[in-house]
Amino acid sequence: MKATARTLRSASDIAARVDAIDWAQATAELDAQGCAVLKGLLTPDECGTLAAMYSDDSRFRSRVVMSRHGFGRGEYKYFSYPLPDPVAELRPALYARLVELANRWNGAMGIDIRYPATHAEFLRRCHDAGQMRPTPLLLKYEAGDYNCLHQDLYGEHVFPLQVAILLSQPGSDFCGGEFVLTEQRPRMQSRAEVVPLGQGDAVAFAVHHRPVQGTRGTYRVNLRHGVSRIRSGRRHTAGVIFHDAK
Repeated sequence: MKATARTLRSASDIAARVDAIDWAQATAELDAQGCAVLKGLLTPDECGTLAAMYSDDSRFRSRVVMSRHGFGRGEYKYFSYPLPDPVAELRPALYARLVELANRWNGAMGIDIRYPATHAEFLRRCHDAGQMRPTPLLLKYEAGDYNCLHQDLYGEHVFPLQVAILLSQPGSDFCGGEFVLTEQRPRMQSRAEVVPLGQGDAVAFAVHHRPVQGTRGTYRVNLRHGVSRIRSGRRHTAGVIFHDAK
């Protein structure tokens, strides 16, 4: 109970923690690389409390074993509503900081869709279209597990950025298991980006595609993300996806 109480008390600090991030730098990194590290988004206590929820099936709507679907090895669970307090607070706080970039990217790529100012408004758009199921999730990897390169697209309405938070301590809880992002540019070979994270750090990244300025104007590049092989131990991650699923 003590860990849960600490998490509930610290939840009110999470929005302030999000606001304290250097968003000018994060936005520049997203523009340049398609991803940005958000340092210290969660405390070690918050990470431990979230990771411990994995064994409580009452908090989740479904469980996916990756090997059954060709997704890799490991497993993950989608939270049910209501979401745990830290996740419920992170979703609108992060969305508010990313929505301007998302709209700018769509404009640059010639995509007519624009996103409303608040996450609550965006969720109403999803729910009106029948996308009612929550998408934030917990992932668990053990030695030999990995996550194939993929995109988290769950319906017609997709917010073009998402966030993954490392809940385990690299070098102590696990080894290996790096976050990997690949980018395919037209008529070029794929480029890979390996993102080092510490416990409580997050990576914000493009879900599907992003604009890149070329010599003949702006063009669209396709991105996928995954996790390299866990060499030892156990790795937990929380995924914050802003659109809901059908």
